[in-house]
Amino acid sequence: MSEGLLASWFEPRDSNRFVLRVAERRGGRWSTPATVVERDNFFVNWADFPSVVESGGGRWVVHWLEKTAAKSYAYHVRMSVSADQGKTWTEPATPHSDRSDTEHGFATLLPRGDGGADLLWLDGRQAAAGPGQAAMALAFGTIGSNGQVGPDRLLDGRVCDCCQTALARTGSGLIAVYRDRTEAEVRDISVTRLVNGAWTDPKPVAQDGWVYRACPVNGPSLAAEGSRVAVAWYTEAGGDPRVSLAWSADAGAAFTRPIRVDDGSPIGRSEVELHPDGSALVIWLERVRDHAEWRVKRVRPDGRVAGRWTVAAAPATRAAGFARAAVLDGALFVAWTAPEPAGGVRIHRFPIP
Repeated sequence: MSEGLLASWFEPRDSNRFVLRVAERRGGRWSTPATVVERDNFFVNWADFPSVVESGGGRWVVHWLEKTAAKSYAYHVRMSVSADQGKTWTEPATPHSDRSDTEHGFATLLPRGDGGADLLWLDGRQAAAGPGQAAMALAFGTIGSNGQVGPDRLLDGRVCDCCQTALARTGSGLIAVYRDRTEAEVRDISVTRLVNGAWTDPKPVAQDGWVYRACPVNGPSLAAEGSRVAVAWYTEAGGDPRVSLAWSADAGAAFTRPIRVDDGSPIGRSEVELHPDGSALVIWLERVRDHAEWRVKRVRPDGRVAGRWTVAAAPATRAAGFARAAVLDGALFVAWTAPEPAGGVRIHRFPIP
């Protein structure tokens, strides 16, 4: 896989119809946006949005959500692959075997060297069984370089309903983190790993003990390189809102005690990237009086802060969406949705000393 950046977003055609676009940044310039699909049945949501990754052989793999019924929360994950930088795309495919008119979303794509991708998503198939069986599940699947999907499996049968998932590849295999949900409504962050062909039993990254009787829509983020893993997440355990960061030196088998990253009044919506020097770059939304700011801290494994930046002002509401980031050529790139009236997706580059 070559070194570059890909961005994806929706552009409105009218009140109901949207176009899914992707663009590539290479050699310091962004390409002309390419159209993936145009639909009037996209599921467009402030927290659950499309994504694109570059896989082996220069293939692009993209995902989005499509409504399947008139009710509010009935939609499926859809995927397509391009072998020619977005000029043509494979016929859209659905990675989950379940076709019930329930929720399937918050997908995370992870490129593979063979041109396909692994993916993780929240799966509502258990809701089709009727009342009392409605717990959201965490599912895993694959798509090949030709756009054909592989078998899917459930990794956890009871998870938080609408928090983002995260998936990464370590030197020992795949690792997934997500917000779990116990019968007592404890909504802490859990981890499961693919070891010797089998997924491990989920276990907490940290014992926060956050009891919350609704979905906070505030999932964890994950970055990995070799055996190093960093996880960032939001919690309000003990009535203390905070963004936490924990490290692992053994590919996620065990994690350090979490350290606090935020500046005292976080909204959360964290993102994390690893820097080659061993530090983590954590992005989150911080409340500032009547608005909010996207902020970044560069944190070393011992907890020392090696740098900090403010990305941009944002509304302290759902309109701020979720920021996304990537490290490339010694710089941190952060993408976020600008508020109206200017609007649009913005991407800022921060050189890292």
